[in-house]
Amino acid sequence: MCPLMTSLETILKQVRKDLKEKHEIREKAHAQMQKATRLSKQAILFIHQKKFRQANKAITEAKTLISDLHKTAETYPHIIYGGMFSAALQEYSEANILLNLVRKSKFTSPQEINVNSTDYVLGLADVIGEYRRLALDALREDNIKKSEKCLETMDRIYIELLAMDETYMLVPGLRRKSDIARRIIETTRGDITQEVRRSMLEGYLKRFEKALKPK
Repeated sequence: MCPLMTSLETILKQVRKDLKEKHEIREKAHAQMQKATRLSKQAILFIHQKKFRQANKAITEAKTLISDLHKTAETYPHIIYGGMFSAALQEYSEANILLNLVRKSKFTSPQEINVNSTDYVLGLADVIGEYRRLALDALREDNIKKSEKCLETMDRIYIELLAMDETYMLVPGLRRKSDIARRIIETTRGDITQEVRRSMLEGYLKRFEKALKPK
């Protein structure tokens, strides 16, 4: 056999080996990203159900997967960094921020959860939608004060994001999420205002009925 062909066979054998290895790493990474996203979504659902122990457990599992992906990215950044990993980090950020706000009334920083600033900010914007759900749950429980507190948190996040003018240029997708957040806040404010008026009218009618009763 020609030495030149033997040399090519050796080269291509190594190429096939490298490609197969990268394919396996990519498949494993994608599975980890999907699971981390799923766990973060589950954590958010548990938070709304007030199942905080389960929420913590789901977030801890997601944290382990995110950590493994960061380690893989040190050797294979072109495989890890992309849309799917970014989506997982956003969902993970949202779950962490929401849990800490609900449980401790404090915001989690990107450094605390090992997430880059871009995905953190996008996850933060999504927290506004979760707080609408908390506000509506409070209204169903006839807890107007709690729903107003939720609205205050929504306003605070939105106003702080608006104050970062330059961020809209640096974070693709943030303007769209902020526009959605603004509509969510306006709708929530309308819902709370309507409930406050209903509650006031109900209180007035009860007092009126009481005043009409013979003594």
